[in-house]
Amino acid sequence: MANEIIMLCFLAFTFIGCYLVAASDPKPLQDFCVADPTSSGIVNGVSCKDPLFAQASDFSFSGLHIPGNTSNSVGSKVTPVGVTQLPGLNTLGISLVRIDYAPWGINPPHTHPRATEVLIVLEGSLLVGFVTSNPDNRFISKVLYKGDVFVFPIGLVHFQQNVGKVNAVAIAGLSSQNPGVIPIANTVFGSNPSIANDVLAKAFQVDKTIIDQIQGKF
Repeated sequence: MANEIIMLCFLAFTFIGCYLVAASDPKPLQDFCVADPTSSGIVNGVSCKDPLFAQASDFSFSGLHIPGNTSNSVGSKVTPVGVTQLPGLNTLGISLVRIDYAPWGINPPHTHPRATEVLIVLEGSLLVGFVTSNPDNRFISKVLYKGDVFVFPIGLVHFQQNVGKVNAVAIAGLSSQNPGVIPIANTVFGSNPSIANDVLAKAFQVDKTIIDQIQGKF
């Protein structure tokens, strides 16, 4: 009986370990894998260039000190530092963004299908929040100030809004080299081709003419 219990525990921990490993980006099998955008190879990520040709510029990025242009309809600008901007991130499972917000600007509700996000406020004050999955759909939110940190769990809809009278700045780390971004409004109302207005009208419980008006904005 004792041997059977030990074996069951071993199998359980093995299963849990495999599940956890599968829930993140693949682990690198070498010191680094600098992305090679010129490669025609199709892989789950970006092909590696010969490590003998790697150089310091592959592992560095300059520009996060430059404020983003927030003169747009939402009043925010996201400056990404992913594998496209920093090839040395390839296979390392991390990326970074700078987010600038005009007064009352928002980073609209969106999700990252492949990453958890940790956000740090550098300047200003931000209302942040996310919504849990069905059936609860709990809205969890908080106002953050300079030096505060907040985490958005992977896949959940979240947003930020500058609630101050001056510009705000945040830095966010993401647990994937390519976290993906699914903006809710753009995805639902700005798809190409468009989702049928009768489908959206029934989903949002509004008249089709309202759906047409919203789709026209995207």
